[in-house]
Amino acid sequence: MTTTLITGPTRGLGRAATLALADRGSDLLLVGRAGKALSEVAGEARARGVQVHEIGCDLSRLADVRAAAVAVRELLDSGAVGPLRALVANAGLMSADTRAASADGYEMTFAVNYLAHAQLIGDLLPSLAAPARVVLVGSNTYSANIWRRMLRVPEAQWRDPVAIAEPATGAASPGFTASGVAYSNAKLAIIYYAHELQRRVGPGVNVSVFEPGWMPGTALSRGAPEAMQAMGRALGRIPGVSTPVRSGPALASVALDDRWAGLRDGAFVVVDQVTEVRPVANDRARESRLWEATAELLGSAARRA
Repeated sequence: MTTTLITGPTRGLGRAATLALADRGSDLLLVGRAGKALSEVAGEARARGVQVHEIGCDLSRLADVRAAAVAVRELLDSGAVGPLRALVANAGLMSADTRAASADGYEMTFAVNYLAHAQLIGDLLPSLAAPARVVLVGSNTYSANIWRRMLRVPEAQWRDPVAIAEPATGAASPGFTASGVAYSNAKLAIIYYAHELQRRVGPGVNVSVFEPGWMPGTALSRGAPEAMQAMGRALGRIPGVSTPVRSGPALASVALDDRWAGLRDGAFVVVDQVTEVRPVANDRARESRLWEATAELLGSAARRA
């Protein structure tokens, strides 16, 4: 029986993807905050006839992430679950205040969206059973198009990753710009990481990035100002806008279906179509530096623990 690990399974895209994975017959390792929401989605998945293990983890705490990886390895080594064939790095947030720091002292958006998943994937790579897939949830926000400019969605402003990981200082930045840039930087980091990860893993592991499409009004924006959340909910009712109901099964498909068996090299899938990323998202020097900086940041956090 195939086993899939997914982070952030309790809301929105993650919840829809979790249930779609269960519908495909995959046993599940659900990594998310312990509590009622995690237990509820686990129960719904079990009702579809698959084995489910809940692994409580606060992704803003790298010690929690390392402990979650230990729990996963123990389940695999004991034979309590089948081979781990897919790891879906879905969880994400956009902090409304870039001065907010994770438990390890890193800017919260970068810590949860990027660093936590780099820690988890690095810890579990030896436990993946080939042929295996690593699917990271990315976003097109790293580059502004006409619609994003109209909505004033900031594109990435790349710097050295160690600097990106530092919380802002001083007075709070007004409006959406700073938090939007932090989110876009984290999502650009995910694309860079996927490219570099593929170069460094064995041939039995395929790495891709999934973009669910524009889904305004989802739980991702729960830290944003109420006016922005209200606008998102209104925009989410426009026909043709992506929804978790549509994009969740598409994410599950990329993780498990034969259609995507050859997908690798950090290929970027927008809902159900492979799409070329913009030139800024292919940069060997940035990708190599991100890999080095990630090791520095994760190592520093582990030494402080």
